[in-house]
Amino acid sequence: MEIEIIAVGGYDEVGRNMTAVRCGKEIVIFDMGLRLDQLMIHEDAEVDEMHSLDLIKIKAIPDDTILQKVEGTVKAIVCSHGHLDHIGAIPKLAHRYKAPIISTPYATELIRQQISGERKFAAGNKLIALKAGEKMTISPNLVLEFVRTQHSIIDTVTPVLHTPHGAIVYACDFKFDRSPVIGQPPDFARFRQLGKEGVLALIVESTYIHRPGRCPSERIARNLVRDVITSLEDEKNAIIVSTFSSHIARVKTIAECAQEIGRKPVFLGRSMQKYSVTAEQMKYVSFPETSSVFGDRRTVDRVMRRMMKEGKEKFLPIVTGHQGEPGSILTRLAHGDTPYQLSKGDKVLFSANVIPNPMNLGNRYAIEHLLEMTGARMFTDLHVSGHAYREDHYEFLQMLQPQHIIPAHADMKMTAGYAEFAGDLGYTANKDVHPMMNGHRLRIN
Repeated sequence: MEIEIIAVGGYDEVGRNMTAVRCGKEIVIFDMGLRLDQLMIHEDAEVDEMHSLDLIKIKAIPDDTILQKVEGTVKAIVCSHGHLDHIGAIPKLAHRYKAPIISTPYATELIRQQISGERKFAAGNKLIALKAGEKMTISPNLVLEFVRTQHSIIDTVTPVLHTPHGAIVYACDFKFDRSPVIGQPPDFARFRQLGKEGVLALIVESTYIHRPGRCPSERIARNLVRDVITSLEDEKNAIIVSTFSSHIARVKTIAECAQEIGRKPVFLGRSMQKYSVTAEQMKYVSFPETSSVFGDRRTVDRVMRRMMKEGKEKFLPIVTGHQGEPGSILTRLAHGDTPYQLSKGDKVLFSANVIPNPMNLGNRYAIEHLLEMTGARMFTDLHVSGHAYREDHYEFLQMLQPQHIIPAHADMKMTAGYAEFAGDLGYTANKDVHPMMNGHRLRIN
C-alpha cells in the first residue's frame, strides 16, 4: 500500500490549512481552512456569496483542484479544532466529497453554524463528533484516533491516522500546557505509547520553531491579565479589553476579572457571541452571571449608548479588533464610529499578539496611533501563545520518534527553521524531513 502526503494548503504560508493523506486508493483530508488576511485585501469580498473557484483565485481557500489528479476516493474530512484557518473553507469545498466531516464536539457545532450560513453551496456531508481519547474506524485499513492536546481554542486534538504501515500524526496546532485554565493537559502517556507502536510520519506546525524554550501556560496569561485589570479597580475611566473571540479560556479570565473589580463584562460582536454562547451552551465554560453578550451591529450600538449614559466605569467591554481588522468593534471605537466615545485616560488592553503578516502589522500600527490620539492609555502583550516553541517540539519528537517529518502551517522561513532543528536531532533534509510547498506530493513508503 502506497502512502502519500499531498500538500494542498498551508505549506508556504500561515493559513488555509489543508493536507491530504492517500493510503492506497483511500484518501483522508485534514482541515479545510481560510486565509483571513487574503480576504482583508479584498474588502468588498462577501465570502458567503462567493464561488469556491473565485476564493481559490484570490488565495483565500486551499486550491483543492490538485486532488483531481490524485487517484483515490476521499473517505473522511478530519478537523483538529475550530479555528477558521482550519475549518473556514468547509462550506466552500466539503460538498465536493462524499465523505463525513469528523471533528471534536465543539468544532463540530462551529462547522454546523458555518455550513448553515453558507449561501452559495449546500454541504450535505455527515457531521460526526469524536471526543479526545476516542477512535473511529474509517475503513478496514484506516482507523482515526483523537489524542487530547491544548491550544488557544477549547476542544483541540491531535488527530492520528492508523495505517498498516504505522501511524500518521497530524499536529497543526498544539501547545504542551500542563496547567491549562480550561480542560486537561495533553495526553503525554498516549503520545509516548504511539512512539512505541510506531509513527510513520509527523505532519507538524512550524509556526514558532524559532522561539527558544517552552511556550508558557495559559495560567501565565491569566495572571498577566488579572494583575493589570485588578490594578485599575479604582479607575473611573473606561476599561476595554480586546482578545481573540475564540479564546474561551482568555475571555473567561477577562470576564471574571471584570466582576472582581465590580464591573459588568459585556461581550460585543458577532464572533464574540458565536464562540462564547456556543461554549457556554455546550457546558465547556461558565461565565459570571453579570456577563452579557450582544452580536448584531444595531444591538451593539444600542448597548454602547446605554453604557455611555449609565457610566463607562460600570462596565468592561470585551471586543475583537486587536489586529486592527477593518469593521471590527475596536477599529470602529478608534475611529470614533460608535456611540461609545473614548476619551483621555480610558484604558485599552490588548490580550492578543499581532499575527505576523504585513497587513496585520500595518493595521495594528494604525489603530494604536488612532487610540493614542483619543488620549487612551494602552496595555499590550497581555498574552501567551497557543503554539509550541522549540523545546516543546523537541519533547514531541522524543516521544513520537517519527520516521518522517513534514513541517507545515508555516511560511518557507519557518519551514526551513524546522528542517534545521530536525537536522540537529539526526534527521536529514529531503530524506526523512521533508519541507514541502503547496501542490507538492510526497510518497513516504
